[in-house]
Amino acid sequence: MLSRSRCVSRAFSRSLAAFQKGNCPLGRRSLPGVSLCQGPSYPDSRKIVFNNSSVVSVRFFQTTAVCKDDVITVQTPAFAESVTEGDVRWEKAVGDTVAEDEVVCEIETDKTSVQVPSPAHGVIEALLVPDGGKVEGGTPLFTLRKTGAAPAKAKPAEAPKPEPAAPAGPPPPAAPIPTQMPPVPSPSQPPSSKPVSAIKPTAAPPVAEPGLAKGLRTEHREKMNRMRQRIAQRLKEAQNTCAMLTTFNEVDMSNIQEMRARHKDAFLKKHNLKLGFMSAFVKASAFALQEQPVVNAVIDDATKEVVYRDYIDISVAVATPRGLVVPVIRNVETMNYADIERTISELGEKARKNELAIEDMDGGTFTISNGGVFGSLFGTPIINPPQSAILGMHAIFDRPVAIGGKVEVRPMMYVALTYDHRLIDGREAVTFLRKIKAAVEDPRVLLLDL
Repeated sequence: MLSRSRCVSRAFSRSLAAFQKGNCPLGRRSLPGVSLCQGPSYPDSRKIVFNNSSVVSVRFFQTTAVCKDDVITVQTPAFAESVTEGDVRWEKAVGDTVAEDEVVCEIETDKTSVQVPSPAHGVIEALLVPDGGKVEGGTPLFTLRKTGAAPAKAKPAEAPKPEPAAPAGPPPPAAPIPTQMPPVPSPSQPPSSKPVSAIKPTAAPPVAEPGLAKGLRTEHREKMNRMRQRIAQRLKEAQNTCAMLTTFNEVDMSNIQEMRARHKDAFLKKHNLKLGFMSAFVKASAFALQEQPVVNAVIDDATKEVVYRDYIDISVAVATPRGLVVPVIRNVETMNYADIERTISELGEKARKNELAIEDMDGGTFTISNGGVFGSLFGTPIINPPQSAILGMHAIFDRPVAIGGKVEVRPMMYVALTYDHRLIDGREAVTFLRKIKAAVEDPRVLLLDL
């Protein structure tokens, strides 16, 4: 036991002496039963605890990582199955500091925009795709050098401590205010070492940039975004493929306005939602689609078959600054007015914040477009392929109409149904639109299933 203890003590003394000189052979030689100096080590990163008589313990404190700033490459997120590529629109530039989850760029696809956030706090080192470039899922977008947590805000500078007050006495006389400009030295006088104050010349008014003056005929160009390109392509395909025909009718909005005015406060109090007119038309459309299932069907051009859907998913057209989007209200046949209003409110909020996902707009068996919110009196909507019909709502205007042999002024709305005449005949289309008219003018039709 004594000889083994002496050997350990001598080995430890030699290692300690080398450690203090800056040479660390402990990585090459270790004490019996103790593993020392694993990996590179530095004098200021090791600490040895012992007493004068014998070795008590050997403790090592691990150093922080040598490379704190890791460079990571951010890739394009995976798209939905129906989307293959998109265009990049950069929000940040090389050298910009970004926080975690801060949006670096947006990828515009055929249906929506996908935001790409920063995975960590850091500095953008390189943009791997030019602005407007096309990317696919998994394409490298940019490199980010991680810099750890965001720096804390600088504390406001402390106010200077007030100097001790001077002893009481009469205040010193104030410096006289000059009433005249200092005299200009004559050429015979030597120039003074101190600069002489002078009045600064008035700056000339800014010159207007060319092209901004009134009366000039100018123009500029902007690249059509991918969503607008896709909308144009789909609408033109609908015109080239479908045999579109439009039928019209008008709806007396007196009863639905009276119902809304009577129950809107109680509806808001119970459901925390505003009662609008869109829910009435969505519910009436679902009721009419169940009565005329061919309007809810679609032609499969590949197999030359008609596909009848037993469910009703209604797309509601919403105008956004980026273009027209059509989020889908699913299983409308199982919903009441409150469910429909809640879903419309949630989808509308997503559309305004540009947070609609591909799944929110995928599918749909029938579309409703409300041009009346912009004051449209009359119009013919275009079918949203691959659907077979679309309902167009318009603005409400007071017009004289014949009621019971008398002329009365009623709030009236024109409605239009555009349908694919290859599948839907005029009889089904007119009957379908009349069913919507009856259900909106008198909601009791829905309760009585008439």
